[in-house]
Amino acid sequence: MPGRLAIIACDGALPVALAEAVPGALTITLEGIASPLEGRSDRHRLERIGALFAAMRAAGVDRVVFAGALTRPAFDPALFDAEMAALAPRLMAALSKGDDGLLRTVIEVFEEQGFTVVAPSEVLPALLAEEGLHLGPIPGPDEEADIARATEILHGAAALDIGQGCVVAGGQCLGFETVQGTDALLRLVAETDPAYRRGYRGVYVKAAKAGRDLRIDMPVIGPRTVAAVAAAGLAGMVIEAGKLIIVEREATIRAVRDSGIFLAARAL
Repeated sequence: MPGRLAIIACDGALPVALAEAVPGALTITLEGIASPLEGRSDRHRLERIGALFAAMRAAGVDRVVFAGALTRPAFDPALFDAEMAALAPRLMAALSKGDDGLLRTVIEVFEEQGFTVVAPSEVLPALLAEEGLHLGPIPGPDEEADIARATEILHGAAALDIGQGCVVAGGQCLGFETVQGTDALLRLVAETDPAYRRGYRGVYVKAAKAGRDLRIDMPVIGPRTVAAVAAAGLAGMVIEAGKLIIVEREATIRAVRDSGIFLAARAL
């Protein structure tokens, strides 16, 4: 019989959904990383990772899920416990390998300590975008051509480990998601001179990076994403079925219907 689940709760709606789905889970928030569950959790510092591991074991934890937007906190070496001091060179080396290298190392560290790292979708399968989901208008030939172009760009950039989303209008790439995230990309598109669209509305496509371990970094959309796509004047958005999480699903569906854009989940 599995033991207790620990939720490493970062920012956004995802950790809230998981905590509500598994009320017996140990919820953990981290100093320097925003979380909506900050006042309803065990609070720890990454500099004292040995104490975190000990607290998880004492609570009967054998599985851990990372949830929410994770920013890289500033470490204070003066606060390192023995476990973090031993891990620091390895983590610093992983930082130079990009997000994928760092996240793979984080998974390795937790599993070496005896904790199984699971994906949010393993805890709550209903979060996944299912293939065939379609809301709103049917994309026309122009939108389908832009979807194909955006998908091609995402696949081509996958090995570079730089982003999960792309906006294309009339075959022209208007923006690519990087470390600043989806909101920044869609704000940039909204502020871009309409002349670059040449009369085309354009589309947003979001997909998991090829080869990425999705236990920690599965792409997410929600009602805020829908609002940003609509505000950017785009015709709609396509998301990767089976590899993307929809948070606040009912609110997301309402937002799509109210905005008049389309949302489609497909194999990409």
